[in-house]
Amino acid sequence: MPYRYSQVARLLHWLTVLLVFVMFVLGTAMVYLVPDSAAALSHRFYNTHESLGVVVLLVMLLRLIRRWRYPPGPLPEGVPRIFHVVGHANHMLLYIVLLVQPVIGLLRDNADGFQLDWFEIVPVPLLIGKDVALAHALSAVHWYGALLIALLIGAHIGGALFHGVIRRDGVLQRML
Repeated sequence: MPYRYSQVARLLHWLTVLLVFVMFVLGTAMVYLVPDSAAALSHRFYNTHESLGVVVLLVMLLRLIRRWRYPPGPLPEGVPRIFHVVGHANHMLLYIVLLVQPVIGLLRDNADGFQLDWFEIVPVPLLIGKDVALAHALSAVHWYGALLIALLIGAHIGGALFHGVIRRDGVLQRML
C-alpha cells in the first residue's frame, strides 16, 4: 500500500490551511476594507488576526515537532529527484515563514505600542518596547512575508495538482 500521512499529520495540515486562509482574509479586510470610522470592528479584526497568529505559531511548532519525530514516508517510485528537491525546499520555506511571520507580527505590534490580549482574554507579554521606526520596518517585513506565504502556497498547490491531475502518481492522495 502506498504511503499516506497519518491522521494527525493530515489534521494539522488542513488546520494550518484553514488558519492561514482566515489570516489572509482578516489581514486583507482589516487593512483595506474596514473604514477608519469603524473602530470597534477594526479592533475586533486586528485582535482576531493577531490571536490567530499565535495559534498558527503553536500549530506550526506542533507540526515541526511531529515531523521531526515522525518523518514522512518516501515519495512513490518514479518521482524525479528534482521534484524531491523542489518539494522539500517549498515545504521547508513554508515551515520557516509560517513560524517567523507570527513573531514578526507580534513584534510589530509591540513596537507600535500595542500589547496583544489573546482573544481578548490573556495578555501576551510585551517582547520589545515602543519604537515607531522599527514598527514601520516590521510592518513592511510582515507584508512581504504574507506575499511570500501566498507565493509558496501557490507553488505548493500547483505541485499537488501537477502530481494529482497530470502525473497521477499518488503524491496528492497522501494528504487527502
